[in-house]
Amino acid sequence: MTTYSPPTVTLGVFKLEHALEDLPQYETAGSAGMDLRAAIEAPVTLAPLERRLIPTGLIFHIPQGYEVQLRARSGLSIKHGITLVNGIGTIDSDYRHEVKVALINLGQEPYTIQPAERICQAVIAPVTQLPIEVLSETFTLDSRQGGFGSTGRL
Repeated sequence: MTTYSPPTVTLGVFKLEHALEDLPQYETAGSAGMDLRAAIEAPVTLAPLERRLIPTGLIFHIPQGYEVQLRARSGLSIKHGITLVNGIGTIDSDYRHEVKVALINLGQEPYTIQPAERICQAVIAPVTQLPIEVLSETFTLDSRQGGFGSTGRL
């Protein structure tokens, strides 16, 4: 009797000339995201409120039905105010260009990104697409008819 083995899904990575030698990796067995590093030749300083695209040197080949979410690193965010411009960045499965990380300095001091520094986390997640249907009549609202913020404080 043979045992069933589900098909393996992988994230393809193409390394550009300026890519770092090491591939992104999960730092621990329990890590949800793998760290992406700055593929820069010289340090880049972000002034307070300055935004910059930081290259990774990588092009991802993401299987259809998945996305890669770019998320801030908590240490950089809380210690220095460095986060992603758009909160969470989405890389779609049909995007075939270099992954660049849109960082912003929300801190009060300039922050210098060093070459090969870990700048964000990449989390791979399944995607569901639903068909859109236009409704011909309104539907019944629930008891929270006040809308956004109507449930009060905890």
